[in-house]
This record gives sequence, structure tokens and C-alpha cells, in this order.
Amino acid sequence: MKLFASLDAKDRKLLVGCMATVVLLAVVTAFFARDQNRDDNPLPSSYLTGKHGARAAYDLLQRSGYSVERWQQPLSELASRANAQTTVIVAEPSFVTEEDLKAVREIAARGGRVLLTGSVGGRLAPGGSVRSSTQFQSLCKLAPQGLDPLAASGEVWIAPQAGWAQERPRDRVEYNCAGEPAVVEYAESKGQIIWWASATPLENDSIARAENLNLFLNSLGPREGHRFYWDESLHGEARTQWFYARGPAMNLLLLGFAGITLLILFSFSRRRGPVRDLPAPPRATPVEFLEALGSLYAEAGAAATAVEIACERFRRRTGQWCGIKTAQMNAEELCRALRQRFPQAGESLEADLDNCEAAIKDDKLSPKRALSLVQALHRHGDALEAAMRTKIQPRQPSRPSSNA
Repeated sequence: MKLFASLDAKDRKLLVGCMATVVLLAVVTAFFARDQNRDDNPLPSSYLTGKHGARAAYDLLQRSGYSVERWQQPLSELASRANAQTTVIVAEPSFVTEEDLKAVREIAARGGRVLLTGSVGGRLAPGGSVRSSTQFQSLCKLAPQGLDPLAASGEVWIAPQAGWAQERPRDRVEYNCAGEPAVVEYAESKGQIIWWASATPLENDSIARAENLNLFLNSLGPREGHRFYWDESLHGEARTQWFYARGPAMNLLLLGFAGITLLILFSFSRRRGPVRDLPAPPRATPVEFLEALGSLYAEAGAAATAVEIACERFRRRTGQWCGIKTAQMNAEELCRALRQRFPQAGESLEADLDNCEAAIKDDKLSPKRALSLVQALHRHGDALEAAMRTKIQPRQPSRPSSNA
């Protein structure tokens, strides 16, 4: 069975070529598409299973009975529904905006709890004092500070990405790395803010090390009656309506639309467009027109109509010469007016006009009789026109006599 048998050979080749191009582009895109789960991806996203991803921490919360969900909308929408039972996890955001700062401040004002990590995450902390880290260790064993439950989490290891300035009395340093704050907690309005120097304790490769899991769970606070949101809206580039639809699938969709458009253009436009201007239809010659008109009258038996048309034309033509263009006159009145204007008119003028007027009312008028009446009117019209032209011809001036 031939593929696309309903198409002609050229269209079939074009369609198969476009389909093969789309499949080839799909294979090439899939081959070169970046694997987000590779170990060199530093993003601690709850979707990623690589070394630095946070899929293990997210799945652990779900299996442990935490009411947790990923949040992919702007933080401002989450802030409008936050309350004292709301906990938000913002792990290593890629960017922050003024709207995000306002959202975190509003969540805290409503009594919510926010866990922030890293340098960019520290910028989201209301009134925070994050700074560049002075430690260059790849991994640091933290030293607990104080007697808070968070400081009693146990042995914690972290790779610091930022530091915290010890300038505010309200900031409680729970852990430090070589004398520099690495885990900080403080009250903000009705809520609570927890900051980590990096997201190392919740990453897939580190969450099971020492007591990192205890630090993570203690930072989240009580499980019962609380709602937990893992923010994914700040991972990546600026968010738009199409941000989450991007990627290889969207690229293939756009290429597919372009291929379909080209297929339609090449399949139809080359046969539907005009090749050259259409030749003008030949017009019939006057003789052919007259023969066609005569045949029409003969077929309809409308000899009286032909006489009526000729009479009307004669009346309009001669009425202009007599100054009675718009007057409606019968044969007798027309003859009287013509005699006053053209006394030398033919003797049979009155009789011919009377016969034409009578013929118009005769439905059984023969074509031969109608032809003779029309010809008579035509002769009278030509004679009257010649007489009128003779009357209006200017007189030639007389030449002076040679004897004068």
C-alpha cells in the first residue's frame, strides 16, 4: 500500500520530506538537550535527582506525613493566603525582585515561617545582613551556639556560600563555621526567619550525612497542622506566562508549526495562484448583435414591442427639434408640432404615425409589417434631420461687386 496514495507524486515527496525533517530535528534536540539531573547542576530543586538536587528531601517530607507541595506561582500569591501555619522553603533562589521581598515580609507579618538559604536567599530576609563568605572550605563542620532547639540538632556539615554580619541583638546564631555565622534564626513581626549559609544540608548527596536531616526538620518547625510550600518559582530566569512551557518540547512545537506552514504554502500556492492574465472575452460585432436581437424578438413574438421602441425613439428625437422634449404626445399632437416646425415634411407622416400607434396595440402584428413601419419612421427621421440642418446652416456673406 502506497503512503498517502490520495496525493500526487510531488505533494507526497514534499510531505514525506517535511515529516522526515521534523523527526530529525526532534532527535537532534533530544540529543543535545541538557540533562538537568547531572551532578554538575548546582540547583537544589525538589525536581532534580542529581548530587545537588533536593528530590530526596521533598519525597522524605511527603512520606513522613508533611503536608507539602511545590509552589511555582509568584510568591506574592502565596503571601495572600499565608497564616501562622504556613512554612515556606526557599532553597538557593536564582534571582529576587522587589515583589518577592514584599511577599516574604508579608508572609512573616502573617505569622508564617520562612527558611532561606545562600547569598541570594539572604537578600530575601527582611532586614537581613547577608554578606560574602570569608570561608573558602568546600565543606565545614558547624559548631552549635546557644541552647535553642535548632542549635541542638546535632553534628551538621555545610559548604558555606555566604556569611552573616553579627550586628543585631535579635539575630540568634545557631551554628557557625570557623567563627562565622552559618545558621541564623530571628523573629520578624509575627513570623520566624531561618537562614542557612547554603542549601547543603537538604541536598540529595548530603541530607543523610551526620545530623543534617535533623537541622532540616527542626528548621521547618512542627509538622502537625502546618502547611509546607517548597518554592520553585525563583529557580531559573525571569518568570512569564510561557516560562514553564519552555524547553525542547516548545522548540519542537514551534518547528512543527513552521514545517506545516511551509507544507501548506508549497502544496497549494503554486497551483492556486494566477499564472497569467485572462484574455479579454471577444465582443460580438454589430451585425451579430443585431441578428441576436432580431432572433430574440422573433422568438418572443414581440413585433409590436419593436415598433413601440422605434416610435418612442422617433418621438424623443423629433421632440428635441421642436422644443417639446419632455412632453407626452400622441401621434396627432406630434404631427401637428412637426408640421409647424417642418412644413415641408413628407405627406405620409401623419398616416405612418397613425399606423405605428395602432400597431403598438396589435399583439398579432406580423414581423414584415413591423419592419415596414420601423423603416418608414427611420426615413421620416432622416428627412426631418436633413431639413433641420439646412435651416440652421449660416448664410455665406455676399462678395462686393467688382464694378463698385
